[in-house]
Amino acid sequence: MHQALLAALAGLGTGLSLIVAIGAQNAFVLRQGIRREHVPAIVAICALSDAVLIAAGVGGIGTVVRHWPSAVSAIACVGGLFLVGYGLLAARRAMRPAALTAEGGTVGGSLRAAVLTCLAMTWLNPHVYLDTLLLLGSVANGYGGARWPFGVGAATGSVLWFSGLGFGARVLRRPFSRPVAWRVLDACIACTMVTLGVVMLTRV
Repeated sequence: MHQALLAALAGLGTGLSLIVAIGAQNAFVLRQGIRREHVPAIVAICALSDAVLIAAGVGGIGTVVRHWPSAVSAIACVGGLFLVGYGLLAARRAMRPAALTAEGGTVGGSLRAAVLTCLAMTWLNPHVYLDTLLLLGSVANGYGGARWPFGVGAATGSVLWFSGLGFGARVLRRPFSRPVAWRVLDACIACTMVTLGVVMLTRV
């Protein structure tokens, strides 16, 4: 029991250290959280996706991925193009302040669009596979019989992070009631997405 608890805590810390960073997925969750648009669905998709990938990594799927680099390259190519495209859309929003508002739920996109975008942000990002399947999977297997508690800890870290980011973003709602704040946020998102997309494409 003591070993399992230590492994779970190690998994929690390792998972948080990998996920708490500026990235496409986190930027998208933050924006949805501030706008209060489909937050439960977005948080659930992100957390569940991480849990599935972490479980696969702990189960040894990372070994298969390691011997199939062409699959990771293909995902990187598609994901890079998607991020660049999304970044350009964010830049377009930043240049059109009349379309930027934090008030009212009818201004935003549909649940279907938000879900599809979130799935793309998650599953078309090769770094997600490297972090979960390979890195977390390798570290977890170093714990031997306690590898599954490690995986549970890492998955718990994802749940805590995305819940805090999505539901906690509402405290920023008042500052973002002004169009200029949305212009700055979308400009930052545009820079982040385009940069990550270009880097992803150059590494293919």
